Amino acid sequence: MIAWAALKLPETLRDAGPDDETLAALKLLAGHDEDLAHESTRHVNRLRSLLLQTHPAFERALKGERITRDATLALLERYGGPMGVKRAGIEDVKDWAKSNGLRAGRIIDDMFKAIGEQTVTVPGTLMAETIIPSIAHDIKTIRDRRREVGRQVEKLLEDHPLLTVLTSMPGIGVRTASNILLGIGGDIANFKSSAHLAAYAGISPVTGQSGTSIKGERPSRRGNKRLKNALWQTAFVASTKHPPSVAYYKRKREQGKHHNAAIICLARRRCDVIYSMLKNGTLYQEPALVA
Repeated sequence: MIAWAALKLPETLRDAGPDDETLAALKLLAGHDEDLAHESTRHVNRLRSLLLQTHPAFERALKGERITRDATLALLERYGGPMGVKRAGIEDVKDWAKSNGLRAGRIIDDMFKAIGEQTVTVPGTLMAETIIPSIAHDIKTIRDRRREVGRQVEKLLEDHPLLTVLTSMPGIGVRTASNILLGIGGDIANFKSSAHLAAYAGISPVTGQSGTSIKGERPSRRGNKRLKNALWQTAFVASTKHPPSVAYYKRKREQGKHHNAAIICLARRRCDVIYSMLKNGTLYQEPALVA
């Protein structure tokens, strides 16, 4: 069957070259990193739950990614929570943060402001503050382990020609680049066009149809999950930090698209660029500004 395929369908066979060992090791590291990411999310959700049950205002002060910052985790590990922070006093907390090289002045101010908004002590608060430090410590440990995995991935791919190509694009880091490489099987030649790549990733819209009735387009629920997540993640990061991507995202929101739909549109647009970069081996170039 292999010989027949090589004769009749040569494009369906992939050369098993030396990169296969790299991709196999990369797959193991990426899987381990995914496990750590899920574990970190579980701990963060548990931490938020404890704070929300005992001091909602304090939890709101740590909204978004604030709760996972190194400074925040260090403060929670040190003081336990709102009551421990309040007992120490704002001056002592700031002095401790400064002596440990933590840039947390604004976070500390917001913490004490939130503490002043609640005058009632909720039952279970004392026990929660004995649990919070261990959860914060576990989150820090998992983050350190993920950083080590990132260093291993970077070392593994340091000689891979496509790493430099991918990471030259805003919003793509080493982990995302490794997942993109895994998603495409290490060879962009597996895909005939950027549309083929987008369809494989599941970021192309699907036309809803019943018989002869067309019901519009909807996001695809298929595709390579690893590649789709990687492209979505890089589009999300770019939508907050890369000016051209920010502008494109805002235009889609102004057109009435929800957040996720706008991110998918941006991911699809960036997919064209990624395909061209990988196919030609060229670094990312900012689009020319039109006067």
